[in-house]
Amino acid sequence: MLFLSALPGEKKEFISSEEFVVWAGLVLTYPAFLTGTLYVLGSVIGWLLFAMVITRMYFEVDKKQAAISPMVWLWTIAMLVMLVALIIAHFNWSLGIGKTIKSSIGWMKGWALLALFPFIANMIQIRKEVIIRAVCIIAIQTLIFAVVSFIFYLGRLPGDIFLSPLKVIGGPGESFFMVSFYGINPETGAGRWRFFTPWAPAAGFMACVYLVFCLQEQNARIRRWAIAGCWAMLLLSQSRAGIAIFIMLFPMVMFSDKFKEPWFLLMLGFVVPAVLLLGEPVYNWIMDSYEAIKQQRPGSTRVRQALANIAMQRWEAEAPIWGHGIVERGPKIVERMPIGSHHSWYGLLFVKGIVGAIALAVPMAITMVYFLVKSQDSKTAQTALCLMTVFICYSFFENLEILSFLYWPALLWFGLVFKGDGEDDTPIRKKRRRRNRSNNAIERFPNGRSFN
Repeated sequence: MLFLSALPGEKKEFISSEEFVVWAGLVLTYPAFLTGTLYVLGSVIGWLLFAMVITRMYFEVDKKQAAISPMVWLWTIAMLVMLVALIIAHFNWSLGIGKTIKSSIGWMKGWALLALFPFIANMIQIRKEVIIRAVCIIAIQTLIFAVVSFIFYLGRLPGDIFLSPLKVIGGPGESFFMVSFYGINPETGAGRWRFFTPWAPAAGFMACVYLVFCLQEQNARIRRWAIAGCWAMLLLSQSRAGIAIFIMLFPMVMFSDKFKEPWFLLMLGFVVPAVLLLGEPVYNWIMDSYEAIKQQRPGSTRVRQALANIAMQRWEAEAPIWGHGIVERGPKIVERMPIGSHHSWYGLLFVKGIVGAIALAVPMAITMVYFLVKSQDSKTAQTALCLMTVFICYSFFENLEILSFLYWPALLWFGLVFKGDGEDDTPIRKKRRRRNRSNNAIERFPNGRSFN
């Protein structure tokens, strides 16, 4: 029953119906992809869980309800500001009621999920271990899919299998409904994999997100196979940004909770001045490396830069406050790609203006600081800090809104941290409590003996 035996813990059962829906939505990722229904599943599951939460609150009105975290309110208000900016832009450009309704539905499938999933996690009972194990299952399935699809590639079998008929319901493009084993890089002619995502760089993004989860798995064998799946997803996607962020995550997971440790602060005291003294050569080395990476695929780099230039020019000249309200296709020079795509901030400025950009920047910055503070005492918050770092980094390479139907487990995790789950019983706190008890014992009995 939906990999029920793979549930963590001795009792193989769910503690709530919402937890079952989360588990099913995750472990069915590949079946949904192979049937062309993943975009629909990822977009609908948040609102299904929301309806379940509201129904439970209505029928259990006499029971004490969990208080909504101020951080959840922050994201809710910010995403509502996104909707207001969208409606005002449609009014300013006289786009009509039909397009306004269509764009509002798009908001429900995109930006709204950034507030919806944290709210859901704030209100329901769900174990962190269930999310981690479900993500590990996806990563292991990814490893199997990588082997099978690579055989297809070596055998020169067709990469694109079929286009889901669900495309008639509308969406960002055919790539969201195309079932594909692999694709061909037009610049090199070699294979390039996108797995269950709409395009290959998004697979690199999801590999980084999944890695953070898989590193928290307690079962060593499952953890090793899951991390191998993340590596396969990253390498076959050939995402340049993904490789850099992926490598950065390993030391970040190890040291993000050490800011209160004296040895770590002492080390920073040596490292920071050294970096400042060597700032110019280090900066030149980083920029030279960045340029070398960009030149690996000059066509992609050219298109990205052209899209950014068009988005900025039209935003400044035509709609600096509220934006244009809708996504527009670019000219032939950018291969008709949507203006502002490949970049969350350029896309926000073009579609929702400076108001939309601020509506994302403010909650992201506050949440990053919140997670940084909480991560010093909570393993759960440490994981959330790493996830938010991936989001911020990838916001300069991908459109976060359009991929929210994939990374929603991370949004659930944010809600668990906002709720306060895991703060009172984490390995970090236990370790510090043991150290403090040991220090207190030494102060009371310096010779290791009692005075009685």
